[in-house]
Amino acid sequence: MLRKTLLSLLFAAVLVPLAAGAQTLLQAGRIHTSDPDQAVAEAMVWDKEGRILAVGEGDVLKARYPDARLVDLGDATVVPGLIDAHAHIVGLGMALTRADLVGTRSKREILERLQAFERDLPPGEWLIGRGWDQNDWPEQVFPTAADLDAVFPERPVWLGRVDGHAGWVNSAVLRAIAADPAAGALLAEGQPDGGLIVRDAGGRPTGVFVDEAERLVAAVSPDLDQADADRALELALAAAVRQGLTGLHDMGTSLADFQQLRRFADAGRLPLRISAYADGDGRALDWLCANGAYAHPGKRLQMRGVKFLIDGALGSRGAAMAEDYSDDPGNRGLVLIEPVRFAQLVGRAQGCGLQVATHAIGDRGNRIVLDAYARVLGERSTDDHRWRIEHAQIMALEDIPRFAELGVVASMQPTHATSDMPWAEARVGAERIAGAYAWRRFAEAGVPLALGSDFPVESPDPRFGLHAAVTRQDRSGDPPGGWMPEQRLTIAEALHGFTAGAAWAHHDEALTGQLAPGLQADFVVLAQDPMAVAPADLHALTVRSTWVDGAPVYEAE
Repeated sequence: MLRKTLLSLLFAAVLVPLAAGAQTLLQAGRIHTSDPDQAVAEAMVWDKEGRILAVGEGDVLKARYPDARLVDLGDATVVPGLIDAHAHIVGLGMALTRADLVGTRSKREILERLQAFERDLPPGEWLIGRGWDQNDWPEQVFPTAADLDAVFPERPVWLGRVDGHAGWVNSAVLRAIAADPAAGALLAEGQPDGGLIVRDAGGRPTGVFVDEAERLVAAVSPDLDQADADRALELALAAAVRQGLTGLHDMGTSLADFQQLRRFADAGRLPLRISAYADGDGRALDWLCANGAYAHPGKRLQMRGVKFLIDGALGSRGAAMAEDYSDDPGNRGLVLIEPVRFAQLVGRAQGCGLQVATHAIGDRGNRIVLDAYARVLGERSTDDHRWRIEHAQIMALEDIPRFAELGVVASMQPTHATSDMPWAEARVGAERIAGAYAWRRFAEAGVPLALGSDFPVESPDPRFGLHAAVTRQDRSGDPPGGWMPEQRLTIAEALHGFTAGAAWAHHDEALTGQLAPGLQADFVVLAQDPMAVAPADLHALTVRSTWVDGAPVYEAE
């Protein structure tokens, strides 16, 4: 199935444009355009470059374009191409080629999956996986190296938490870190800036590393060769278009990852649009400041922004909170960049002409970012900068209107709410939960919303995001009536967040996000109409095909 999908991607990218005439006319049961001037249509026409020429009634367009190649989709529904406004495409590829621990409910289940995965590993090779979440286990506490040592006493094991903000290793990895003089000294006693080496009562490392502490593990882990990295990226790209994605914002792209994406773009191997954001204060930001914002001539790859991280994640208690965690007195999370330094970095990005996006989850983290944006923007806060806060997950209620005042986009991920709802209130308490995952509060405050998934933290399937946004329930329908249901979005708002809203958040509204003349023909063909199905069924919409630049990049069997 996967091999067939990859081959179909190549076929679509190469053969369809050659076979197509100068113009193509598509007719469907209904076309939801996201264009306020013509919300629903039944046909559209595009040229050989994939640029939409007209949208309207089928008979009218057939008469106007009599020589256009006809694509008749019958009663199917067409929506603008879905755009994930916060994703990690290289990380998804890595997740697809490593041990999958998502959904595990105990350490025993994790060990069973790891043993099954290990059967195909050569002796001595690291066993790497991702997806564990201690909040889903009966004991709900961090694991230890000893848990892994019982089954893997010699093979190095490194398992990323589901949110990517913590790692769990066995003693073989601890020994490898200890063998390095500098890292070993820190491991023995101390803490890295912006990170946490979890220790037991005697001060010994337990095997869990949070946020910046994970760099100690990364420094001793093996590098991935180029062939394996390319295979992983191919798998991720195929998975993305299979779910109906025609674009994504890659948040935290290293220079090496950008160079890989650029090779793929040069070779015509990108089936969707990728808008990359450099990974903070590193080589990718240096490259952008030296060379300027990048846009590939094929319109499939851009990098003209930078993403910083101000704090950690809620699930690992690394999100920076103004007061103690309700379930962990004395802990207020982690600030990954000292506020004065952060404002300096934001100023540098502004000086390089870049769009700024910042990961902020805790109420203190979000306030630090808003304060820095206000300080750096000054009187230019009313300019069309579209700076972003990624996640905006736990907010002080008085800070939500500041987004609109400063012209800041709230880039939020609906499935985070439905994943976190079983334990989120225990983390922050009944009072602070009022500002958590507060999509409706943002919308009513006039804050632009861009929606995404944060895959591979969550599934790359945008249908799951639409469902979560509209129901605030898991896909089993729990809890009845939805969790904090007053914060739900309508299906029109949710679809806008995954299309026009996401495009606008990256200054791409003249390229994609709607189906309107002058824009590219990026769209998804669905068997059902998302505006007509029951909200509970949104996650089960059937993707028949995904189109980019007027050509299919995925077609269901």
